Amino acid sequence: MKELIRTNNAVVLSFATSLLKDAGIHCLVADQSMSILEGSLGLLPQRLLVEAERYDEARRLMTDAGLAAELRDGDE
Repeated sequence: MKELIRTNNAVVLSFATSLLKDAGIHCLVADQSMSILEGSLGLLPQRLLVEAERYDEARRLMTDAGLAAELRDGDE
């Protein structure tokens, strides 16, 4: 799994997750429990992870959907 997005914006996470699932790309939102523990104040970002072999496809999908600014660098 590779990190695609790291954000504390629940709307971005929901939208990105929906796009990935519709495209058949397996994804995982990590750090949800940490967000709950800190009281859902939005201080701790959550990470959206995708299958490594479909990472480039997922990046293109996010870019096409207008989420390019949310993408993490590919080297991380």
